[in-house]
Amino acid sequence: MTVHLLKLCVGADGVEDLLAWQVERFGAGPAVHVTRMWPKREEEILAGGSLYWVFRSLVLARQRVLRLDRRIGDDGIVRCAISLDRAAVRVAPVPRRPFQGWRYLSPEDAPPDLEAGVAEGDLPTRLLAELAEIGVR
Repeated sequence: MTVHLLKLCVGADGVEDLLAWQVERFGAGPAVHVTRMWPKREEEILAGGSLYWVFRSLVLARQRVLRLDRRIGDDGIVRCAISLDRAAVRVAPVPRRPFQGWRYLSPEDAPPDLEAGVAEGDLPTRLLAELAEIGVR
């Protein structure tokens, strides 16, 4: 069974900001997000899970999780480095309240990928979110 992770993307206004930062920070290699806690459901995440990004209270994109690596910080604390596929898949915007850290996200609760040819800029993100909230996609 697969499970996903859900994470706030602090400091980025949208998907393009995140991707530009990842290119600037990691070059051509996989993007890495380092977190203090190691997911207890590692096998389920590695069985096809993605990290879903929340931008300004909206889930807007996901990146496939490639692997989890142990990383020791300068402070000696062991952390989890989540390696992500560089391709970001836009998803139907879904409102999400702020939270700390990351959360597990079941496949049934994950927002669907946007159809091919539907870009984030086709309709204003807030309008897409409001439509999703009332069941119109």
